[in-house]
Amino acid sequence: MSRSRQSVITRAIAAASLPICVGIATLGIPAASSQQPDESSVIQHIDAAVKARLDAIAQYTVTEHYAVYRNKDEASPAAEMTVKTTYLKKTGKSYSTTSQSGSAILLKEVLGTILENEQRMSQPGNRESAWITSANYQMKIKPGGNQSIAGRDCIALDIIPRHSTTFLFTGTLWVDSKDYSIVQLEGVASKSASFITGPAQVSRQYATVSGFPMATHAKAVSTSFLLGQTIVKIDYQDYQTQLAPTK
Repeated sequence: MSRSRQSVITRAIAAASLPICVGIATLGIPAASSQQPDESSVIQHIDAAVKARLDAIAQYTVTEHYAVYRNKDEASPAAEMTVKTTYLKKTGKSYSTTSQSGSAILLKEVLGTILENEQRMSQPGNRESAWITSANYQMKIKPGGNQSIAGRDCIALDIIPRHSTTFLFTGTLWVDSKDYSIVQLEGVASKSASFITGPAQVSRQYATVSGFPMATHAKAVSTSFLLGQTIVKIDYQDYQTQLAPTK
């Protein structure tokens, strides 16, 4: 075969291969992404990452803004509340309300109940039951579990509570594939937080603050005969953290 004919064939093969290569690059799928991560190793790393966060954070403060919407209207909140939250590792959370407006029943029965439950859950002896660890959840990596969330390479896992509480969810957990910190959670609460609403569909996003994941946004959607559909949105801002001394 002449050299000129070989050159033509080589260029033709390269041209035919180009769409495949471009498709892979556009999708951002590395060659190793087809390999499923080792599930037991991933779960062990998640447990370790959760424990490291809890051990490291001695206290923090954050401003939380709550907005309640009714009947699919997410433009005009029926009730709003802003609180300054203080977390102390020794005692848990406490709240100071800085502003509130809107429906008295929603402020008391919905937002008040949420804050009371969060406060109780954060106390030593209770908080362990809400940790996102294998002690509280059955975890299984989803098929094709490598996904991108907010520009971060993540592993997606199906999670099922081992017991029923308002703080555990059946759904999907995304963790950072490098440090196994929590990036996002979506699911349905295994138990309702309020007697006037049903179990909530919850989503929660996290960002790294002082080296550890902290909630930045959350949304809970519930339905009941009394209130119809209720949507609660929470925004977390201005974290001030204090880490425990390293041993």
